[in-house]
Amino acid sequence: MSEHSPQSHGPVVEPHDGSLGYDMSAHGAPSGHDVHATGIAKYIYVFIALCLLTSLSFLTYSSWWRANFTPAESRLLMMAVSCTKALLVILCFMHIWWEANWKFILTIPAMLMSIFLILMLVPDVGWRLHHASEEQKFHMAQPKPDQPNPPAREQPSPAPSS
Repeated sequence: MSEHSPQSHGPVVEPHDGSLGYDMSAHGAPSGHDVHATGIAKYIYVFIALCLLTSLSFLTYSSWWRANFTPAESRLLMMAVSCTKALLVILCFMHIWWEANWKFILTIPAMLMSIFLILMLVPDVGWRLHHASEEQKFHMAQPKPDQPNPPAREQPSPAPSS
């Protein structure tokens, strides 16, 4: 009988249980997710890294940190920690580490377009007041002028007791 039977839809294939003595990775993986789903250790390492980065974020609220670092340095650290945590989550839990190289075809143009848009909008935001008409300036929100504290009312003197 041939490899195809009338009732089957393809060749008869024996399931691989590892007993045949050859490496499945050399002959193709069974499916896209089975290749990297074998170990939990990498997820635990990412979890520990996320916990350490979160602890580093909370460190910026301590009195020691505020005494030794400026608010600008605190914000810089918080942005670096946030971006690192987002990158770890995207790479590991969205399985980007194990994707083929086509992922760069999608992500690099999007990243370049984002940077381009930010750089194009910075001058517009910075110069928005220099090119505004008088009518636009008239309708813009203005900060309240500093008002001096109202004079304190004089306290009535206590009535003399008799």
